[in-house]
Amino acid sequence: MERGGESAADECELEHMTDEVRVATSAEINTSVLIRWYMLLVMCGVYTFSIADRYMISTVLEPIRLELGLTDAGIGFLTGVSLALFYVTLGFPLSWLIDRGDRRKIIAVSVIGWSAMAVLCGFSQNYLQLLLARIGVGIGEAGGTPGANSIIADYFPVGRRPMALSVFSLGAPIGAWVAASVAGAIADDWGWRAAFLWLGAPGLLFGLVIYATVKEPRRGQLDRRAAGEARSFLQTTRYLVRQRSAVHVIMAGAVTALWGWGLVWWTPAFLMRNYGLSPGAAGDITGPMHLLGGGVATLATGWLMVHPSMADPRRIVRLLGTYVGVATAVTFVIYSTHSLRLATALFWVFIPAIYVYIGPVFGLLLNLAEPGMRAQFCAINLFGSNVCNLVIAPQVVGWLSDWFAPNHVVNGTSLRLALLCLVPTGFWAAYHYFRAARGLMEDQERATGLVVSP
Repeated sequence: MERGGESAADECELEHMTDEVRVATSAEINTSVLIRWYMLLVMCGVYTFSIADRYMISTVLEPIRLELGLTDAGIGFLTGVSLALFYVTLGFPLSWLIDRGDRRKIIAVSVIGWSAMAVLCGFSQNYLQLLLARIGVGIGEAGGTPGANSIIADYFPVGRRPMALSVFSLGAPIGAWVAASVAGAIADDWGWRAAFLWLGAPGLLFGLVIYATVKEPRRGQLDRRAAGEARSFLQTTRYLVRQRSAVHVIMAGAVTALWGWGLVWWTPAFLMRNYGLSPGAAGDITGPMHLLGGGVATLATGWLMVHPSMADPRRIVRLLGTYVGVATAVTFVIYSTHSLRLATALFWVFIPAIYVYIGPVFGLLLNLAEPGMRAQFCAINLFGSNVCNLVIAPQVVGWLSDWFAPNHVVNGTSLRLALLCLVPTGFWAAYHYFRAARGLMEDQERATGLVVSP
């Protein structure tokens, strides 16, 4: 198959390898554009299914809470914390396995596993059954994103990884749109259980497609520095601590998730309580913003990642810090106003902000980690982000809402006050983006052996 300009650029990037490092075979390097982009779109699909199955429960959170007679703290634990505790802890042993085993098989089994458990959420008849099914979703999802990131790094060279990870990140807005609009419409017509059944089942087939069509690449084949042996978690952690810019990138992503995705988690319930909307109507407001606003933001970020003006990665983190800071100010207005029209308009500024950082953060971390520890870097990043947005945010907002509620009866005002307490964390995230710029160039050169001219 004839190669396009992208493959030629990749070969030029590899011409400067020294004799002291392993040079990948031509068969590895000359992967066709069609194959690498097919693989990237499949990995984007993995992320789409993951986000949809994880966040659809926030769309039907209020009907579930009312049916089971739960407080906000109780529904926060059932829907967010129960999944996250297993998702974030199992991410470490699975990432260790991903750095050593067949990533294609691990991803396929993970997709099939969490999709099956999502279907079981739809069959749940009580608190315990739904709790166990949500735990199962978390266990399955732990192997998806780290494996996908690791494979992408071996199909795209250093300079194109932020762009590739931005395309991969399109799975987040697409999945969130499915979780909001599609799940909301299904819930309005057939109830909240039907949403899990209809959205969970396709993942079973998709997992088989991954197993049958994705090829496992050689690790580190597009890096100047040899891949070497996979590193232990302790070795990876010690290396990460020395990569100070990577620590700040991880902190920036985690706190952005706490702020942005934490607010989004409770937004459907906020709209239902304060404006009397149904799950479908709330999804109709936010769903297009996830798909269009989030999609455009993700694609624009991907374009910026390969634009010559962004060759210096320090510009990337500074741009992210600026946007998150501005969007944080906007969320003060969204959750304090009593005008649905104003809040809806400002959502178009806020919701894209929860997407612009995902691809760049993943891409930056891939370039700050050596090949044998990339999945573990990804797992550490996911651990921080998901502890913040699936453990801390749902539970703390739930506790605050219950505390603000008169006579411990939750209402729209109590949830509004709780969300306003979460809003300022966005400024904390902005600080870490700006702080990551220090030493970023040196840390990237140490990890990849390649020098990027500012």
